[in-house]
Amino acid sequence: MEIVITAIIALILGGAVVFIIKKIQDENSKKSARVEAERIVNKAKSEAAKIKKDSETKAKDFESRARKNVEADIHKQKSTVKNKEAQLERRLKEIDDQFKQKMEENDRYLNTLKDREEKIAISENRIKDLEKKGEAHIDQLKNKLESVAAMTQEEARRQLLSALEDEAKQEAAKKIAQIEDEANKESEKKAKRILATALSRFASEYTSERTVSVLALPSDEMKGKIIGREGRNIRTLEAHCGVDLIVDDTPEAVVISGFDPVRRELARRTIEKLMEDGRVHPARIEEVVEKQRNELMKSIKEEGERHVIELGIPNMHPELVKIIGGLKYRSYQGQNALNQALEVANIAGLLAGELGVNVKIARRAGLLHNIGKAIDHTVEGSYATVGAEMAKKYNESEDVCHAIRAHDEEEKPHSILAWIVHAAYILSSSRPGARRPQMDSFVHRLEDLESIGNSFDGVLKTLALQAGKDVRVLVESSKVTDDQAVMLSRDIARKIEREMPQVGAIKITVVRETRSVEHAR
Repeated sequence: MEIVITAIIALILGGAVVFIIKKIQDENSKKSARVEAERIVNKAKSEAAKIKKDSETKAKDFESRARKNVEADIHKQKSTVKNKEAQLERRLKEIDDQFKQKMEENDRYLNTLKDREEKIAISENRIKDLEKKGEAHIDQLKNKLESVAAMTQEEARRQLLSALEDEAKQEAAKKIAQIEDEANKESEKKAKRILATALSRFASEYTSERTVSVLALPSDEMKGKIIGREGRNIRTLEAHCGVDLIVDDTPEAVVISGFDPVRRELARRTIEKLMEDGRVHPARIEEVVEKQRNELMKSIKEEGERHVIELGIPNMHPELVKIIGGLKYRSYQGQNALNQALEVANIAGLLAGELGVNVKIARRAGLLHNIGKAIDHTVEGSYATVGAEMAKKYNESEDVCHAIRAHDEEEKPHSILAWIVHAAYILSSSRPGARRPQMDSFVHRLEDLESIGNSFDGVLKTLALQAGKDVRVLVESSKVTDDQAVMLSRDIARKIEREMPQVGAIKITVVRETRSVEHAR
């Protein structure tokens, strides 16, 4: 027990000693730390003082430099402002000088205007004075004139008007006599024209070329062959012959319509040849048309050669001979052009024989006088001028060419030959029944009707039938509807009434066809 107690006491005493030793060590450490801290503080204070001194020095240097820079900028701005003020002052001075100059100019201009106004006022006063003097002088002259003439101004005016009235009456009388003379001459011409027209209407025999040819068919089956599948045969015929083929309900007949008789003759011959053969298709049609065209040209040339030989006209150019033969298929005012040329040639030959002029030359000029009618539809100009140019081209003499130009008063005749041909032409054309002007007017009316129908949009073709009393208008179904077709017929009727008011009642039929084709295989 004692040992334990002794050990405990020893332990307690050991711990107290250790505690006392540590306590002493801590106090020594604190003292040395305090000293070190004081040393560090003092060092920091000295360094802070040094830094503060350096900062104050640097601040003073920066402040001085900044002050110098600011002062330099202020000085520079002051200089700039002074320069601008100087420039403004100079500009204001210039403007002031210009203003003063303008004011001086205005003053001078105002003074000039005042001077002009004064001069104008003076001139006006002078003019008024002169007008008064002139009026007074005129009054004096009037008085002197009245005293000398022994009549007043009113009496002189009446006498002058009376003289002018008498002169006007004399001029009017002369003009009336001239008008009556011209009216008598014109009435005589019109009376002759009316008499010749009346005689032609009552002529028992006459020959006129028609615008349509009716071709008889052996049977109605040929109509189907002429039309062909989907109309290809008839379109080929129309395209190559230049005519319109009308296949209607007329039994065993086809109508060939066209204003060119040569083309109608070509179509007639072609269809007749196709009917003889029986084979009708586009290739065959082209072959037959070409063959018949060559034969027709050959027959035309033979016709011309025959008449040239009959008239005893030598050495005529072959082209002129061919043109003369083509006159067989031409007409003018219902008179066949070739027959009329032969009449003029024979009459000109008789007149030349009576007058002692070369008969062959007269017949030559008479035969060639209307060759322009065979070519005037392709060349610009009147048929007389065109014929003369054509004759000159093929080496005819100038006398013959002049007679051709002068036969219809295209130019004034100045040779015996020209007067002979002119007289022969009048004798041939003025006999009763020689011409029927109604035929030409009829043809022109058909042309006008068809051109009016073709002038509208969507129209494929217009056909004038029944002597122009029935107009058929074929339209494109894709462009013209049923309602538009009704309006189109009305529009065509109104246009015909406006442009051709004398034609009478005309039936306009608009045909719109829609085809649907399908092939079964």
